[in-house]
Amino acid sequence: MTVLTIELDPPMEAALADLTGDGDSPETAIRLAVLTAWRLRRDERIRAQAEAIAADPDDQAEIRAIQHELDDLRAW
Repeated sequence: MTVLTIELDPPMEAALADLTGDGDSPETAIRLAVLTAWRLRRDERIRAQAEAIAADPDDQAEIRAIQHELDDLRAW
């Protein structure tokens, strides 16, 4: 396990105080903040990948072909 020491400026101290106001320890608040930031960044990367796929003409053509095949199957 890595131990991290950070220096907090006044705005960060205020933010940490707010995050620990409900009784959480600073360590818990910081762990949660790091995981939240990681999830947001991961979700943004996934969203960007989905947008790239949605904008790709080859992918769109494949989607239309699959939809056409599904429509044909539903017609049975």
